[in-house]
Amino acid sequence: MSLRFSDFVLDPGTHQLRRGEEERHLGPKAFELLELLLRHRPNVVTKEAIHDRLWPGTFVSGSTLATVVGEIRAALDDDAGRPRFLRTVHGVGYAFCGEAREEEPGEPAAAAGRLSYRLLFEDREIALRPGENLLGRVDEGVVWIESPSVSRRHARIRVEGGQAILEDLGSKNGTFWRGQRISAPVTLSDGDEIRLGKVSLTLRILPVDATTLTDQA
Repeated sequence: MSLRFSDFVLDPGTHQLRRGEEERHLGPKAFELLELLLRHRPNVVTKEAIHDRLWPGTFVSGSTLATVVGEIRAALDDDAGRPRFLRTVHGVGYAFCGEAREEEPGEPAAAAGRLSYRLLFEDREIALRPGENLLGRVDEGVVWIESPSVSRRHARIRVEGGQAILEDLGSKNGTFWRGQRISAPVTLSDGDEIRLGKVSLTLRILPVDATTLTDQA
């Protein structure tokens, strides 16, 4: 049975981790560990239990497990300092801390893969449309952000191919993703914080059947 979390799907049957239409490579140990943590979510899986599962009867150093965890985080674009999926419980083990659901065998791929992209801004929830979504102080933008720190055409989010891609448009005060100013397009994940100048927004990526539209700018 596949496991869906945010815009990722872990499929043990095909031994694949996918984000939209893109396959994210994981080695055998990393794949097995991610599945283990998902199956036991939200509980912590101890380092001893992980060792017994991944390397039964074999001695491995602590750095080996850390390398496998790092491989998973890289595939999920997860930040150890601000984890969305993989939480470190120091001195104990690891836990999957995101929302996940199981998909029944034979569930239509198109229906299962339909996602809703939306921005949380102040007390509003703005649905993003397929294609370009302009952010700034312009009438044609998906949301008007009234702030002197935001340029007219500040940034855009492109929704395409099962992904949301953030791009700065030469703004004066910068576009920030996870606290870092970006100079090239970046692929967003559920829960990512975006900052335009001094204005913060949060991206949510949810299955269509789990969303309720509250605003359309």
